[in-house]
Amino acid sequence: MGTPMMNMPTFGFWEQAKAHPNDIAVVEPDGQTVTFGALLAGANQLVHGLRAMGVQKGDCIAMLLENRSEVLQLFMAVAQSGLYLTPLNYHLAPPEAGYIVTDCAAKAVFYSAKTAELAQKALDGIGYEAARRFCVDAVEGHQQLSALTAPQPSTVPADRFAGTTMTYTSGTTGRPKGVRRPFGDLAPEQVSSMQAMFLLSFGITPRDNGVHLVVAPMYHTAVINFATNHLHLGHTVVLMDRWTPEGMLERIAKYKVTTSHMVPTMFTRLLKVPQELRDATDVSSLRQMIHGAAPCPIEVKRAMLAWWGDTVYEYYAASEGGGTTATPAEWKQKPGTVGKPWPISRILILDDAGQPVPTKTPGTVWISMGQHTFKYHGDDKKTADSWKDGFFTVGDAGFVDEDGYLFLCDRKADMIIAGGVNIYPAEIESVLSQHPQVDDVAVFGVPDEDMGEAVKAVIQVGGGGVAGEAFTSELLAWAAERLAKYKLPRSVDFIEAMPRDPNGKLYKRTLRDPHWVGKNRGGAN
Repeated sequence: MGTPMMNMPTFGFWEQAKAHPNDIAVVEPDGQTVTFGALLAGANQLVHGLRAMGVQKGDCIAMLLENRSEVLQLFMAVAQSGLYLTPLNYHLAPPEAGYIVTDCAAKAVFYSAKTAELAQKALDGIGYEAARRFCVDAVEGHQQLSALTAPQPSTVPADRFAGTTMTYTSGTTGRPKGVRRPFGDLAPEQVSSMQAMFLLSFGITPRDNGVHLVVAPMYHTAVINFATNHLHLGHTVVLMDRWTPEGMLERIAKYKVTTSHMVPTMFTRLLKVPQELRDATDVSSLRQMIHGAAPCPIEVKRAMLAWWGDTVYEYYAASEGGGTTATPAEWKQKPGTVGKPWPISRILILDDAGQPVPTKTPGTVWISMGQHTFKYHGDDKKTADSWKDGFFTVGDAGFVDEDGYLFLCDRKADMIIAGGVNIYPAEIESVLSQHPQVDDVAVFGVPDEDMGEAVKAVIQVGGGGVAGEAFTSELLAWAAERLAKYKLPRSVDFIEAMPRDPNGKLYKRTLRDPHWVGKNRGGAN
């Protein structure tokens, strides 16, 4: 992150908790509340308990938890004790979860009643020590979290150092890798101030009666970072454990939500809520509804701006870092952009030979964030391949216009090459998703003897549509009015439910890979 600016204001959860202990820090999914003071006390007890176990600065702990206050308690414990916290996706299979626990060398693992079965299978499978397993709920046969924390004082621990998460990438090739950032001997308040400054770039300010709604699982990097940064600014964090458009609208009105962090799929589904419910929901409290993670169809973004006003902000980043930001005004001037670089960031667009490309020419997006660095835990080759002269890439394709605004095309690995022509699935998905009877869509390349690859669409039908040949013909005719002929799907399949995680991330490989068994995509992942 680099050296903090001189005279930078000091934020931080710990300062907020000491100054305002009775303020509500967290609203649980069931409506129960946790104060800043109670969250701080629990985090302090965790640090004391972990140190009593012999957990030391630089070590890692892991969690298998749904959205609940204990996630934030664990984060604030590691963030002041120089530890790393690895959140595990609770949709993983036991061997997948066990691999990550082993790879990050977790010194303790935390889980809940909801995830206890998965945790037990995963940890038994790797022979993980029972004394280092902690269930945050009372479940027969499982050691409870209170065994670690109850004997400990709630006082601020000594020797405080900044810590953070070590999240694991989705693993487009091979097994996932942990993204590990060095923090050295920085103070927790120093790092939390730098991290919270990110929210100020969207116009979000401290102690302004802010209410942040968490709509996706906090095992995702951006989701937990947005939630904790809001705590650093003294805001209340409202948790959803299972997102629905109706549930989100209900909480916006009930808690006077000011901010959230979303993905475009949520916008699409919100726009399909009956108009009478949309009209009846008070959204006047909204200030900054921030989205990222995937390209947002232009018409979807326009519809959300029309509904929620100039509150819809966009940014580009990944677990590894970022990035760019587009304000509502900027996006209206440059529809489709993900914005201009942050003050600490630079963007380069390079071709496959590593050379800069002209303006408006697609290439691989490379990012520099000053002195920011990271490595992929246990994978020096992947780390080296991702860095070039102080810039890193996560494999996205895009271009920069004459004013320096970044436009994303797609993941480079998802790009379809048909007869030597580059085709970006995200563009086609953007169009097909706007059909009133398409609930969800995935587009990818499949083998074609003549062209190398052919465009295939997989459709989740909704809105009264009926899957079949008739709908395929109607959809392709509709798409032909909006897409060039070479971009039109050559085949269409139908699916009951798209393989997405609760954050909206599409597992496209599960749809695409069966078509490529025994075949070579020319090095694409």
